[in-house]
Amino acid sequence: MAYEGILLGMGNPLLDISAVVDEEFLKKYDIKLNNAILAEEKHVSMYDDLASKYTVEYIAGGATQNSIRVAQWMLQIPGATSYIGCIGKDKFGKEMKKKAKDSGVNGHYYEDETAPTGTCAVCVVGGERSLVANLSAANCYKSEHLKKPENWALVEKANYIYIAGFFLTVSPESIQLVAEHAAAKNKVFMMNLSAPFICEFFRDAQEKALWYVDYLFGNETEAKTFAKVRGWETENVEEIALKISALPKASGTHKRITVITQGCDPVIVADDGKVKTFPVIVLPKEKLVDTNGAGDAFVGGFLSQLVQERSVEDCVRAGCYAANVIIQRSGCTYPEKPDFE
Repeated sequence: MAYEGILLGMGNPLLDISAVVDEEFLKKYDIKLNNAILAEEKHVSMYDDLASKYTVEYIAGGATQNSIRVAQWMLQIPGATSYIGCIGKDKFGKEMKKKAKDSGVNGHYYEDETAPTGTCAVCVVGGERSLVANLSAANCYKSEHLKKPENWALVEKANYIYIAGFFLTVSPESIQLVAEHAAAKNKVFMMNLSAPFICEFFRDAQEKALWYVDYLFGNETEAKTFAKVRGWETENVEEIALKISALPKASGTHKRITVITQGCDPVIVADDGKVKTFPVIVLPKEKLVDTNGAGDAFVGGFLSQLVQERSVEDCVRAGCYAANVIIQRSGCTYPEKPDFE
């Protein structure tokens, strides 16, 4: 099987500015652990504050980019994955391009002349993270870039396409183009609920994209928000996963499979009217460094097996393995080689 360019990701490339902070810092900027939000006026000074008060690390991030980098690492096949997103023409943008290249991902970035490369403050307390994204250039992605022959060629080549829900805030028209292509060509199109605010405030765009989604990922908080917004009177995550899988779909080639992670509780997979649960790898609390990128890594591990046409069981196992590796390190980083059997 030819693996070159088999998996394509499209999303918001962000440079993570990661630091262990204290409760006071969370209070000051009114942010909560295990949440992801877009920066508002009150968060403007936060990035400098973070860098001046704490020891920060700069790590190439953004949800989709994390998942694609992890899938590439798990696959260990050069050029198996590609990624599209928008960065600024600055040193952070240069760094981002270098990081993608070093990790074996074929990055095709749209470089915006005016906005700086997007950043994401990763505030860690007791191993749990709070994310505040300042999209900047990432917010400037245009579908014109996607339509250029050299970029659309990545879409044509890919059999599997993954886009985190965060991209719904940036370029729904790009998502639509790719989703329609996937449905027409019987390719596998995948998305992520990504954050409660996406389910709440970008419902229409999410609904439009969901029509095409073959695999939908998310965590239990996002799943509950998704259900609440739709007036489903249940907080039972298994039930919600089943209902999501049963929502109408553009193409009948693939049934929709919903995959919901629940931190240290079992992973829920709803497929064809049935639910299966899979235990995660238990990690002693003292080995936890931070949860930043855990969900992204799970998806990356899952996708690395899916593109090899392995069973859902193997995909979940690989997802749990990748997430387990990442939470023992700072940010979405990994050792040189995986040891997944």
